[in-house]
Amino acid sequence: MTRQLTTTLTALLLIFGSFDTQAAKKWKPKLGIQSWSCRNMTFEQVVNFAKHNKIKYLQLIGKHINPLDSKEKNLAKKKVLDEAGLVCYTFGVQRTYDTKEENRKTFEFAKYMGIKLIVVEPRKMEQWDNLEELVTEYDIKLAIHNHGHSSVYGTPEKVWKVLKNRDRRIGVCVDIGHISGAGFDVAKAFVNYNGRVYDFHVKDKKVEKSKEGKNIILDVDIGTGAANYKGLFAELAKVKWDGVMAIETDNRTFAQNPQEFVAKAIRFVKKSTR
Repeated sequence: MTRQLTTTLTALLLIFGSFDTQAAKKWKPKLGIQSWSCRNMTFEQVVNFAKHNKIKYLQLIGKHINPLDSKEKNLAKKKVLDEAGLVCYTFGVQRTYDTKEENRKTFEFAKYMGIKLIVVEPRKMEQWDNLEELVTEYDIKLAIHNHGHSSVYGTPEKVWKVLKNRDRRIGVCVDIGHISGAGFDVAKAFVNYNGRVYDFHVKDKKVEKSKEGKNIILDVDIGTGAANYKGLFAELAKVKWDGVMAIETDNRTFAQNPQEFVAKAIRFVKKSTR
């Protein structure tokens, strides 16, 4: 091999290596909004709010889209979203039922709306058998949402008791605020879920002590609480996680006018994932 050819190959390797490094750095999360943050708004106001903030992906609560409404009514809302360039990529936290036929209505709604993920939090473990059958039949994923530590799915261990023997299309919607407020590291939880995280609720909680020594969990601006966002974003970048991270707040004051809260959240995520 001539010196010139060796030099050329070395230069090419450096160039392509540089491209690989740049590609790794360019991972960016797809930001959405959980419309619980806009719970005081109408459906039309949520659409305008998302457009104003250049948020494409919506996770809608029952107030804004209801699987039990008529197909015509829901498809009319889908048309509004389509025309606005918005996507209802999932909905929930959706109620689940004891019978397969009751739950089938939710899956039929997701099917005609073109939705491939449903966020749920079944209170009864016996519902999982019929839910899993519907997941297989419709090829639509379910994501288990977690609330506080004492709730049905308040710890990763509780969630794994469901996941370990179920179809891989049953995964997790990690509520970052709740899992952090419960004392868990969200980055470690993401890794330990081993590819089963299909959605995130992006929020933050701060834990303070009352005069009696009890924990008081406060919903705060994203990036100012207990959540290990730095570690989480690093882990997501490693695997180039391709789901949506839906901005959400439980804070009633923020929800009165969520513009400032959402704008701060967007700036925080963009700054943290440069």
